Amino acid sequence: MTMPAPVVVWLRNDLRLADNPALAAACAEGPVVILYILDEDPRVRPLGAASRWWLDKSLRALAADVERAGGRLTLRKGPASAVVRQVVAETGARGVYWNRLYDRPSVDRDQDLRTSLEAGGVACRDFNAGLLNEPWDVTTLAGGPYRVFTPYWRAARSKAEAQRAQGRVTTITAPARAPVTDAVDAWDLHPTAPDWSTGFGMWRPGEAGAWATLKTFLDGPANGYLTGRDIPGRDGVSRLSPYLHFGEIGPRQVWAAAQDRLATGEIDTGQVEGYLRQLGWRDFNHQLLFHFPRMARASFDSRFDAMGWLEDAEGLEAWKRGRTGFPIVDAGMRQLWSTGWMHNRVRMIVASFLVKDLMIDWRIGEAWFWDTLVDADLANNIANWQWVAGSGADAAPYYRVFNPVLQGEKFDPEGDYVRRWLPELTGAATSRIQQPWRADQGVPGGSAYPRPIVNHSDARERALAAYERVR
Repeated sequence: MTMPAPVVVWLRNDLRLADNPALAAACAEGPVVILYILDEDPRVRPLGAASRWWLDKSLRALAADVERAGGRLTLRKGPASAVVRQVVAETGARGVYWNRLYDRPSVDRDQDLRTSLEAGGVACRDFNAGLLNEPWDVTTLAGGPYRVFTPYWRAARSKAEAQRAQGRVTTITAPARAPVTDAVDAWDLHPTAPDWSTGFGMWRPGEAGAWATLKTFLDGPANGYLTGRDIPGRDGVSRLSPYLHFGEIGPRQVWAAAQDRLATGEIDTGQVEGYLRQLGWRDFNHQLLFHFPRMARASFDSRFDAMGWLEDAEGLEAWKRGRTGFPIVDAGMRQLWSTGWMHNRVRMIVASFLVKDLMIDWRIGEAWFWDTLVDADLANNIANWQWVAGSGADAAPYYRVFNPVLQGEKFDPEGDYVRRWLPELTGAATSRIQQPWRADQGVPGGSAYPRPIVNHSDARERALAAYERVR
């Protein structure tokens, strides 16, 4: 009996076998070519270095999972549209299925590819695997997109509740003629000379790692989430962001798992709702970028395009390296460099410091996060930076300038987080840990820890004056 022509499943940010509708649909129809492309389309933003590190490990985990199910993962590098067409020609595929992305360059590329394939008689199907609600699912009464989160979430939550995660694909039929695949080693995704990822051992990329991380969160920190999420020195958050970004777990799966714990009484309603709201914020950011693609490169609020940002190479370098003289800022930046991740509360503090204390363009900070975060999600990265900068859709008030000392004293009162990431301050008294320059005996470690590179009060007044001018 002749094996039917295969379907190509083009994976992107959906590196999992469970709740993967494109993969499930293809597997139900016959043999499948599972394809991942390291996309070199000039329209699509290339991955940052930390994301490349994660992708290396995630693809290895996925390849093993696919093989256990009977299939084979095909890896190719190049402009995605050309690569897909090439694989279709090589395998005689009758269809190409994928799960949707929502940034404008990806949307345009996918539509161009669909048009080309369908003109040649190749069926195309696309699905939602990455969001609770897609950008067009939740609209205002006037039919437009929401610009403010709270009313968005009121409208979106009930729709999200109705979504259901699909089961896991357990059997994959490989085609009779498998396409040639690249070796993941040939892509040089892991850093060398030097290997700066030695501190990334806290992570376990892949679908199994995602579920283990979710279980750890639900077993403990989830029940104190509303307070624990703001304390960077405590394990109070889920750390699921990179797994969600790479699609090793989907938001519908996280939603269902949290609701299961609520149903058994293991976690109370307030804690669950606080966490699910973060999934809603993620959706909100994706719908913003979909409807307002301009914000990927310019201020959502166009008035802020006139902001007189400063060029401060020394200040920027001090910020990147965690040498600003403000402990909570420096601890965050060193955590980022060491682990590829930073606590969310501290992300807001370090972003505010760059944009408002140093008056450096938010796009420069966003680019640094893009390169150094393992969870560098385009929509979240851009929307959150614009939130802090005051130029976004649901932005912090322009006059909100985080005081790094007060933020440290409020959210790291014992200095646990600072001491973890700034060893030169290990011996500092708790009463002075967030402002060690005021210690009676000077800064512990002598000159090892710098004095503040700006006077925050003066910097705040400068920022407020600049913001007033553009308003």
